Amino acid sequence: MEGILFKIFGAFITALLAFTVGMLFGGLRRKVIARAQNRVGPPVYQNFLDLLKLQSKTTNIAHGFMGHMAPVWIIIAAMTTLMFIPVLQGDLWFENLTMKGDLIFLLYMMVFGNLGMALGAGQSGNPNSVLGVSRGLSQLVGFEIPYFLAITALMLQFQTTTIAEFLNIQAETGVWIVLQNPFAFIAAVLASLGMFMYAPFNIVGAPAELASGPRAEFGGKYLGTMMTGGAVFAFIKLVLMVDLFLGGAGNNNLEGIAGTAVGLLELLLKTFLFYMIPVFVAIVSPRYRTEQAIRFFWKWPTFFGILAIVWALYKNGTFN
Repeated sequence: MEGILFKIFGAFITALLAFTVGMLFGGLRRKVIARAQNRVGPPVYQNFLDLLKLQSKTTNIAHGFMGHMAPVWIIIAAMTTLMFIPVLQGDLWFENLTMKGDLIFLLYMMVFGNLGMALGAGQSGNPNSVLGVSRGLSQLVGFEIPYFLAITALMLQFQTTTIAEFLNIQAETGVWIVLQNPFAFIAAVLASLGMFMYAPFNIVGAPAELASGPRAEFGGKYLGTMMTGGAVFAFIKLVLMVDLFLGGAGNNNLEGIAGTAVGLLELLLKTFLFYMIPVFVAIVSPRYRTEQAIRFFWKWPTFFGILAIVWALYKNGTFN
């Protein structure tokens, strides 16, 4: 019973951590972009104020069952995915669930949020929503191919599909996977630019063009719930990259609260540095058209993904 209570409490604080970090990073992104444009920008905590405002509003607009379920679908997919990603190694609160084959499970679950948004927006009947969904699904096909190639290369090279095992391999060898298969890392980083949907790949919402795209008919608590799910998904993408390529966080020699604190600081530093990649790219990039985005992902990211698989087979001695 005590172990179950620890798991429940760990799941709660993990969800709280993911929400807080995702919202703060989103606010920091707004601040960094504003300073790059020589503006003061909103405070870093502005996203929390926006969420409180949205949750205080009511709406009389309804678009059928899927219109109500789309935000719920997104938040459920986000929280379920989060529970299968180890946030801190060797920590009592943040290990979460790490079943065998959970990486394959996660690749499926990370798509569910987009599908929920697509079904909800499609039922609204707003042409901006429908057009945003079609763009989003097209871009999804674009960046998922190189991302899956990168993940497949890791599975082939290290003969495992478990995130916990990838963490153990990096801890035992003392070498991060980014150094053991740099081509997979490059492919995953380039694909992640589309996953975050910042410029030049912000064609789904397309500011000043599609009136927020799929979210055009969602407001108040609906939009606030989607905002929460988006913050959690941002945290998930960052932690997954850190776990797979940068050795994860935690697993230090300190015990108790001190070990957890040091592990969290390491996690925040690594996720922040990785998060700045799509943010800085967004600052200097105009928005692509849909066909330009797909063409980009099917060139260099896919090339590095294929190269990563070849490298993995070579390291396994397949060509000997």
